[in-house]
Amino acid sequence: MNALDWIVLLGTMLGIAAYGTWRTRHTDNLNTYLKGNRNTGWVTIGISVAATQASAITFLSIPGQGFESGIGFVQNYFGLPLALIIVCAVFLPIYRRLGVYTAYEYLGQRFDQKTRLLGAVFFLLQRGVQSGITIYAPAIILSTVLGWRLDLTIIFIGTIVVVYTVTGGSAAVNLTQKWQMGVIFGGMVTAFIVLLTKLPAGSLHVAGALGKLEAVDFSFSPDRRYTFWSGLFGGLFLSLSYFGTDQSQVQRYIGGAALREGRLGLMFNALLKIPMQLFILLLGALVFVFYQFQPDPPVFFNRVEWQRHIDGPDSAKFRAIDAKHAALHGERQGKLKTWMGLREGTDPGAEAAARSALIAAQNEVDAVRKEAKAALTAANPRINTKDSDYVFIGFITTQLPHGVIGLLIAVMFAAALGSKAGELNALGTTTTIDLWRHFRPLAEHDEARNVRNAKGWTAFWGVFAILFAVFVSFEENLIEATNIIASLFYGVVLGIFLVAFFCKHVRGTAVFWSALAAEALIITLFFLRNVFPALKFSYLWYNVIGCAACVLFSLLLQSLLRSGPRAAAEARA
Repeated sequence: MNALDWIVLLGTMLGIAAYGTWRTRHTDNLNTYLKGNRNTGWVTIGISVAATQASAITFLSIPGQGFESGIGFVQNYFGLPLALIIVCAVFLPIYRRLGVYTAYEYLGQRFDQKTRLLGAVFFLLQRGVQSGITIYAPAIILSTVLGWRLDLTIIFIGTIVVVYTVTGGSAAVNLTQKWQMGVIFGGMVTAFIVLLTKLPAGSLHVAGALGKLEAVDFSFSPDRRYTFWSGLFGGLFLSLSYFGTDQSQVQRYIGGAALREGRLGLMFNALLKIPMQLFILLLGALVFVFYQFQPDPPVFFNRVEWQRHIDGPDSAKFRAIDAKHAALHGERQGKLKTWMGLREGTDPGAEAAARSALIAAQNEVDAVRKEAKAALTAANPRINTKDSDYVFIGFITTQLPHGVIGLLIAVMFAAALGSKAGELNALGTTTTIDLWRHFRPLAEHDEARNVRNAKGWTAFWGVFAILFAVFVSFEENLIEATNIIASLFYGVVLGIFLVAFFCKHVRGTAVFWSALAAEALIITLFFLRNVFPALKFSYLWYNVIGCAACVLFSLLLQSLLRSGPRAAAEARA
């Protein structure tokens, strides 16, 4: 990075944060602090919903996902549009009618306080952990680019977002996210255009030949992570729980000017999400094609870590892997040129043979990459060898012109700040309203004290996220790690809400214990997946299983309670 990149990066990141802090510095009303401005329109709501979901992980990890596995990850979002329609029809009107601060207040009114606390605790557990991941993701970028210590970088990024989120609350989040999304879309379109200028003709055909454009898999195999069916059904339940019960999203749309504004904002996302994710995945697939034509692509995309071992005591081993990779890459390039020459020819048999040879050459290169990761693990078992998160940032810093580099890194930070702010705002709100107020009632006529409490809890979760990111490493691709953590809780929480909406005879005690049993089932399935092969299936199905188990257990337990001696007492609960 040069001076121009630094001007673009710091000007964008600090400018937006300072603007949000200054504009909302006098927010001293609890309703405004937690819900935002009541005059918020649907465009702001829609952008805020998108920005809260589209963290730096989206723009850091999803291109790496496209590079590594192709665009099939888009199936993860196939259930999202239907989920948002259901949220608009069922969830949103109830929240608006009751005037709640959090989704879990509704559970307290429908069931009892213990069920409300359970829903809030489930949210705080999974979203608190995920908030650490959303700080960790951009910290990887800055530490890799600048050679800074990762822990200090995490603290630096976390502190920036905590300051303006604590200062302005939901109003600051909504205000800054509009500008952050503008930077994000501008930067990603710029990256795509620059990439296209660097690619030869026929690049999409290369991506297709090497399996990167297989968007839909209709397989019924449960162990395949992304299929049409897991995305449609598992993705439906994941999205329904995220948008309908996760306070980080609920808080974005319950405070608008009217019910219509919230619905339009959510429908904006129903139309936007799949094309946006497909675009980012395609960007990653094209980066994969780009490296096919480069003379010396890296064998391991965390270049700093690889160089450390190249210069270390086992230098000979790692240099040998480098040389082997370079030789096989050269052979792959030769087979690629042969196939491209035959692709538009008149001999289909020769073209098919050349394509098979190209795929075989690609498999050999992939095998060397696995060998490199195994060598890194042998040298240091604590190393994270999942390098797909470094693919896009490596492309940005080595292949794009100065100024554009600063803009693309600003994209990552804008996404990180927007998503992180939304999460902290929701965590602070839920802790204040559902936990703190339960034990220490808010001061009815002391708004300043109430806002101070909310700010204090927002700051607490900011510090928690920073500490979590500092001390925990992630074995999965970051976007997958986020979805896996969510899937462990989302299905059960959604089950609680579906029982509340549609099973009017079920009372609080039944759903409380059923939710705990369903969550225990999901955790057991997750930890036994590598012990019993029959239990190893896509994490998206955890959302379906958790929801179904919670609903079924609730119905069964309520029947038992109703037929037992405690029926009268339960009916009054």
